[in-house]
Amino acid sequence: MKNKVILTLSFLAGIILLNSCLKDDIGEYWKDDLAGKMYATVAVPTLQSMALKPVAGEVPFTFLVNIATDALPTEDITVSFVVDPASVTKYNADYKKNYKPFPTISMTTTSLVIKAGTRNGYASGKVWGAEALNACDNFMAAISISSAKTASGKEIAIAGNMKSHLLALPISNPYAADYRTVGYRIRPGNATEPVDAIQTFATADCKTVRKNGFGNYGAYDITIEITTNTVVVGGVTCYKVIATPIDPTTGASVGGMFDVWTGDPAQAPADKTINYYNPVKKQFVLNCYYTFTVNRIMYEVNTRL
Repeated sequence: MKNKVILTLSFLAGIILLNSCLKDDIGEYWKDDLAGKMYATVAVPTLQSMALKPVAGEVPFTFLVNIATDALPTEDITVSFVVDPASVTKYNADYKKNYKPFPTISMTTTSLVIKAGTRNGYASGKVWGAEALNACDNFMAAISISSAKTASGKEIAIAGNMKSHLLALPISNPYAADYRTVGYRIRPGNATEPVDAIQTFATADCKTVRKNGFGNYGAYDITIEITTNTVVVGGVTCYKVIATPIDPTTGASVGGMFDVWTGDPAQAPADKTINYYNPVKKQFVLNCYYTFTVNRIMYEVNTRL
């Protein structure tokens, strides 16, 4: 008797799960029998994610489409798709998020034929233009099934809560890379200590990178936040940065950046603008200090490799 009860409960749980997968609207469940019904669905309707590099070029993606039915279709079924920004808006409303529709997206597969005797097929699309977007914004692409018909013209129902492929598209920090660091550290009263090294600028957040090294001194890191404030250097509009030397063991600030160029007078640059990023030369020019009995000084030109 105990085994029969367990089997009955398992069967009922399976029916409830199947009904929940084919509900038309959130909160509404199909109570009637599903035998003989047929729905066009996206196989995985939950939010997926694909990271983008901030570079030019097309990035393809694919997703699985399913015909949900208790018997294999006896006719070919044509499923059509549209880019659907309204589904991004609905997702934001449902889950209290702030995704923006990805602005440049198209379907490579505008329609797909699922052959008789099968249930599945893959659709594809593409996005591009990530290099022109703000990495601190949240983007999403939404592709929805717009129609599904059999070869004889019969309309196939579209499962309302399983009609869309939702794809989050985070953009990598565009400044994270390897750089050649050329400059020096000054310990007042000692000879200037040069540095010429390859350093990795790692992602701290969407607008901040972090590197190890203060001139030739490796005990401290520097975080570099790229701001929207600008300064013109040599005819190029550059972005001001906030550069902060930190102790990597604690994350605490150990200094700051200078307001005006401060360095070795024998190595004064022709242009004394400091603490900015040049998007044409792909250079960070930094002039910072860390606190000591007499503050230590660093001047660096970091050029992306």
